[in-house]
Amino acid sequence: MSLLININSQIYHMSTAQTSSASFLDSKPHYNLLDGLRGVAALMVIWYHVFEGFATSPTDQKFNHGYLAVDFFFILSGFVIGYAYDDRWKSMKPKDFFKRRLIRLHPMVILGAIFGAITFYIQGSVKWDGSSVGISMIMLALLANLFLIPSAPGGASEVRGNGEMYPLNGPSWSLFFEYIGNILYALFIRRLSTKALTVLVILSGASLASFALFNMSGYGHIGVGWTLADYNLLGGFLRMMFAFSIGMLMSRKFKPVKIKGAFWICSLFVIALLSMPYIGDETTPWMNGIYDSVCAILIFPILVYLGASGTTTDIKSTKICKFLGDISYPLYVVHYPFMYLFYAWVWAEELSFVQAWPVAVGLFFGNILLAYVCLKIYDEPVRKYLTKRWLQSENKSVAAQTVEKTV
Repeated sequence: MSLLININSQIYHMSTAQTSSASFLDSKPHYNLLDGLRGVAALMVIWYHVFEGFATSPTDQKFNHGYLAVDFFFILSGFVIGYAYDDRWKSMKPKDFFKRRLIRLHPMVILGAIFGAITFYIQGSVKWDGSSVGISMIMLALLANLFLIPSAPGGASEVRGNGEMYPLNGPSWSLFFEYIGNILYALFIRRLSTKALTVLVILSGASLASFALFNMSGYGHIGVGWTLADYNLLGGFLRMMFAFSIGMLMSRKFKPVKIKGAFWICSLFVIALLSMPYIGDETTPWMNGIYDSVCAILIFPILVYLGASGTTTDIKSTKICKFLGDISYPLYVVHYPFMYLFYAWVWAEELSFVQAWPVAVGLFFGNILLAYVCLKIYDEPVRKYLTKRWLQSENKSVAAQTVEKTV
């Protein structure tokens, strides 16, 4: 079953299409509301990372479940990629798909790595334990980050000393799995029948739920994938595989339902779910595992489905969704290098949130401004150039409308 199965639903979704200067030349519209929801989740990630600076453990972090935004992003990505590309493989080769995804994702990966190297140098080029890092090791870490080569804990390129796969820009770990998801889609998942894809969704969902309930991460939550240590690689893969698969399955079976105020309803749910305090305590990690599983496996797919069903009904909400969608990916990629500086300051001065909140608020809005500037003066121009250079022949045969804006 295709995403838009009749003429009426095609007209319904075409009415919400917007042309963006950041877009590829393509033949399908995108979903405004999903763009907006992606932006809302990206804003919540910033606050989650802000409050990480004041937590001594996951259980005492007041703004606790922001890590689940990655699962939401993966579902969105699977849904949009399935919608955009499932019916194009008769005329498209995997290499063409990979080119498009590289153009969409990698310019900001590069900029985020550069920002990470600069802020690490400003911070004093020291690990969290205070030991110094030479410029040659910073350059090695930068090179690895530029090509999304993960660093092993304790390895030469793991310059920050806390085990991150990408120590200059921690959130790049999710892009590592995004790339894996894209590769699996192009080479394998797209070939699955709907029944086979349903089986994959069930198996990966059951595996993810087991990972959460039995606390295989050791953290009491499923915020894993950011390091190669312990079960993080497995956990990150399970998060990506379930979310991508169910997103693609929904894109195949999607029939819009009637819903008013979908963006505002779904946004409130996203905000509430991602800001929820830790459920239970250190002795009952399964309780938080249940919460994580219900959100990632049940509620987030429903929110994506409802968001795809809804439509903006006025100029104001359309502009809000477009703005949030435009900045969502740059915001996610560029904000964390400055979080490292924020953490270093908070920990050195032993500050509480009450003492540091003005800087935290400034960091929040400053990152939004930075993301917008990066979008306009770097990301859009670079992607336009690469699209013209790499996809010129393809672009001659399609209309100038946006298909995807995926984290």
